[in-house]
Amino acid sequence: MIRFILGIITLLISNTLFAQVSDELTGTVSAKDKRATVELVGANVYWANTSHGTITDENGKFSIPFVDDLNLLVVSYIGYVSDTIEIQKKKNIDVTLLPDQQLDEVKVAGKKPGAHLSRLDPIATINVTGEELCKAACCNLSESFETNASVDVAYSDAATGAKQIQLLGLSGNYVQMMTENIPNFRGLATPYGLTYIPGTWMESIQISKGTSTVVNGFEALTGQINVEYKKPLDSELFYINLFGSDMGRAEANVNGSIHINEKLKTAVFAHYSKDMVSNDLNDDGFRDEPLLSQVNVMNRWDYNNLKGFTSQLGVKLIDEERLGGEMEFDSNKPSDEYYGINIKTKRFEAFGKAGFIFNDKVSSIGLVANWSHHKQNSFYGLRTYDASQNSIYANLIFQSIIVNPNNKFTTGLSLQADNYDEIIAMDYRQQNNMNFLRDEFVPGLFFQYTYSLPERLTLIAGLRVDNHNQYGSFITPRLHVKYNVLPNTIIRASLGKGYRSPNVLAENSYLLASSRELNVSDDIEMEEAWNYGANITQYININDKELTVNAEFYRTSFVNQLVVDAEDVRSIYFYNSKGNAYANNFQIEAKYELFRGMDVVGAYRINDVKVAYADGIKIRPLMSKYKGLLTLSYATPLKKWQFDYTLQMNGGGRVQSTAANTAPNQRANYFDPYEIMNLQVTKYFRKWNMYLGAENIANFRQDNPIIAGDDPFGPEFDSSLTWGPVLGRRIYIGLRYFIDRE
Repeated sequence: MIRFILGIITLLISNTLFAQVSDELTGTVSAKDKRATVELVGANVYWANTSHGTITDENGKFSIPFVDDLNLLVVSYIGYVSDTIEIQKKKNIDVTLLPDQQLDEVKVAGKKPGAHLSRLDPIATINVTGEELCKAACCNLSESFETNASVDVAYSDAATGAKQIQLLGLSGNYVQMMTENIPNFRGLATPYGLTYIPGTWMESIQISKGTSTVVNGFEALTGQINVEYKKPLDSELFYINLFGSDMGRAEANVNGSIHINEKLKTAVFAHYSKDMVSNDLNDDGFRDEPLLSQVNVMNRWDYNNLKGFTSQLGVKLIDEERLGGEMEFDSNKPSDEYYGINIKTKRFEAFGKAGFIFNDKVSSIGLVANWSHHKQNSFYGLRTYDASQNSIYANLIFQSIIVNPNNKFTTGLSLQADNYDEIIAMDYRQQNNMNFLRDEFVPGLFFQYTYSLPERLTLIAGLRVDNHNQYGSFITPRLHVKYNVLPNTIIRASLGKGYRSPNVLAENSYLLASSRELNVSDDIEMEEAWNYGANITQYININDKELTVNAEFYRTSFVNQLVVDAEDVRSIYFYNSKGNAYANNFQIEAKYELFRGMDVVGAYRINDVKVAYADGIKIRPLMSKYKGLLTLSYATPLKKWQFDYTLQMNGGGRVQSTAANTAPNQRANYFDPYEIMNLQVTKYFRKWNMYLGAENIANFRQDNPIIAGDDPFGPEFDSSLTWGPVLGRRIYIGLRYFIDRE
């Protein structure tokens, strides 16, 4: 039945589009002093005495829907005199704010911001702009968080190249991954999905902590990471990025956009990457990283009829192969002579968005839909794993007001459907294949109420009800509050619940790269947790520059958790654990422009994470107890040169016991603190720039991350106890050339 429904919805997706407002006011907000005019990022723009507002983007631009009978627009920014403008029949305006104090000299930095905390969003959201992404190599999404204090990205093991995100002290399984507010990279895409988004395709990344709103689903237990691709409307006419490293990796990225006419626009993105050299710097006989070959293309279309209807449609195709294992292995078939790893992936996605804004200019309806087909054929030594996943997501959203614009509501219906077909063999030479078929079908409905007083208070209360065909019905409540205590002091708090349907094999296939026996409980249940937390953000003016200090605490408390128990060195057990497990996360971060052109960011985070194993509560293994971060970014006048330095300080942590192994294959039960340093220098020219960088400058590597690499078919072989960098120092060089749209 579900296959029939998936097929029907798949046909409907090609006709879906997304709502945006066409009858809207656009403009730019700038600040002016004696010497220069520069665009303001994050300026507040709203209709007087209403909650209808927005903020300016990294270029100082904004767009806001017209509202009937309202013509007074308020523009404000901390440190500048607010301006109220009477709007007649204008469609585009330019606003220039003046400093609120007449000083002898007012210095306005022209440098675009990197990662910054949104001033208006009631949910603690870090916006990582394209400017920030250019501070490091950023070949794909997995390398986009090197200068971010909140998100860690680490190798899941030392053999397959799988990577995972950590947010609030928990793995990426508990983070809802989104592309343009569409849930994505679930199930089979979990281990390698971070490499499916090339860095040059991204316009920005939004990192939201705590449970998100109920509009996008029930899965965000610790937060959301949303990627915004470049848009046909304002992306470059032509862009090319070439990259190469001393490790033997070469990459090419090309994208361009065409405005066919005033209503129709399109953009094409292409990526190719290939590892051409096998590296074994620790001399354990295994490739330090699999040889990766990837082709990735995307085409998207935007249509706006200029009468209230806006739409988007896009397709994406990925073809990838990973070849790992012993250095002597070079085949696309498993072998009992050399230990080999080969993972072939083909993935196809299609998305559509459509919507319409009604004549009252405050009500709108939209449909968002996505379909993906993911196929993986792989082997890990003697073990084979072949799987496919078809997924459908659809979300129908209606938004309007209650009595007045200070009271808004959002309601709608959603559907998440997945079909899994998995075949696993623990020894390809024997006829012992195990076939796992599973259908998941989850319809839901939601309602969300938002109350706001501009520049003072915002409250979001939401509730959704979903019905899972295997786990039954469940309710997801969520609450977010933002309060401006003072113009320069903002407090946020959140409370909510999250659920997650675990996919044991699909999400943990990298664990097959070991000799451990896999044991899966017969009664796996849906994961369930409460998340609550608060943060306070203080903006302090020092020497006419703004110091931003943010302190926060979040706690995730599990009602039911899927435990991946690797405490037995010979086995891995998957089972439910009810209650007691938790993750506490405290972080403080400060950002300041030390002098003109020099940005400094310092942060410190403490992780207190406990797992409820069958034999008691233990500290989560393979995770640092703390993390410190220092970033220095200096741009010379007129930005001819830019220098970016990052220091990551990682605390020690627990490692599962290997005492049952023979002496050469035993490891310490604790790893020591370590530091990682990265540096990049960029030279800017009019239409192109060159960059040269080094990652892991001190060449720190985890010692012998692969256990029993000299006997990979023996009982002690294991690549899963990975807590630090597998690769050493990497030096890279790149070139970016672009033709901007006027």
